[in-house]
Amino acid sequence: MNNLKEEILKQRETAVYRGPGFSSLLTLVFIVLKLIGVINWSWWWVLAPLWIPFGIVLVIVVIISIIVLFT
Repeated sequence: MNNLKEEILKQRETAVYRGPGFSSLLTLVFIVLKLIGVINWSWWWVLAPLWIPFGIVLVIVVIISIIVLFT
């Protein structure tokens, strides 16, 4: 029983750093390209890798909420 507690404590203390995700890196690349003048996009599109995933999740939540509400 004591070994089990030690294992659980070890698992809780272990932090895994995976680095920046694809969206973060893509946003960084777009920002650099915008600032050095390679692309002439609106800032909305430069920052799109950050807000599009949230928009997709929001749409999914709304659709599921509507389905649950009307069933």
